[in-house]
Amino acid sequence: MNVPLLLFQLFVFLFSIIIHEVSHGLVALRLGDTTAKDAGRLTLNPWPHLELFGSFILPFMLFFASGGALVFGWAKPVPYNPNNLKNPKVGAGLIAAAGPISNLSIAFLFGLIVRFGMPLLGVVGNETTVILFHLIILVNILLAVFNLVPIPPLDGSKILFAFLPRRAEGARIFLERYGLILLLFFIFYGFRLIQPIIFGIYRLFAGAAVL
Repeated sequence: MNVPLLLFQLFVFLFSIIIHEVSHGLVALRLGDTTAKDAGRLTLNPWPHLELFGSFILPFMLFFASGGALVFGWAKPVPYNPNNLKNPKVGAGLIAAAGPISNLSIAFLFGLIVRFGMPLLGVVGNETTVILFHLIILVNILLAVFNLVPIPPLDGSKILFAFLPRRAEGARIFLERYGLILLLFFIFYGFRLIQPIIFGIYRLFAGAAVL
């Protein structure tokens, strides 16, 4: 087990989560809600975002127990007040979508660097740099795709609820009531369903199969 490489992956994971959460707050601010700004959450300083169990203990336990195959955790959700939004239902969906979009943007940017920037700079032969950049791409794609799964409290559920008609209110109530159970079941038994999507986007952005 390459411990420095595993620690780097965890570092990337934590800061990608922070960017994910800050993006929620920035879109909320754009839509007229200053709750996140007033709470001091529109910052890349990690301390206002991280929590002991979800950001450190759980990710480290899962990561080392699985040899790097599984990592899961969270930061403190960035707060927003739906009453400050012109259209709370649609606004909640837009705020939720901002997180995964931020992670996909990071992955896309580093994909451009790997595919075009590094050859131009003549560092394509630096194996360590290439591996680290590929890890940044993969971790951010994983975060984006996983968070788009429509199970509460993931962002995908809020995006789904933004489009659900009133007659489907029962489905929303069911998902919110049993979301944690469904999410745990998905992590252990359904995660393989999104792996082809993760690896497909990875190949598209990085121009290579997973290292």
